[in-house]
Amino acid sequence: MLRFHLDESVNPAIAEGLRLRGMDCTTTPQMELRSAADAEQLIFATSQQRILVTTDQDFLALAPRQPHAGIIYWHQESRSIGEVIRRIVRLCEQHTPEAIRNQVMFL
Repeated sequence: MLRFHLDESVNPAIAEGLRLRGMDCTTTPQMELRSAADAEQLIFATSQQRILVTTDQDFLALAPRQPHAGIIYWHQESRSIGEVIRRIVRLCEQHTPEAIRNQVMFL
């Protein structure tokens, strides 16, 4: 089962929508990581075997330099909340944690 960590750039409504669909996700504010650097966020997500969900382009540069459980990225203005939730749910149906490890998935 895929597990997620949503950074502070992601609308909290997405976390709620995923939880309503039975998905396991944490958020940066919930885990008290609001002031943590991007590298720390990625280390946290990886240590918890969680895919980092973000609209922050900085993670795209960090991804090749640091092992991770996977990163899901989209440009913040390009998708509605409902569309993001639907695409993440579909991703869960189509991929295993092993298939996403060290990959950047674009929504």
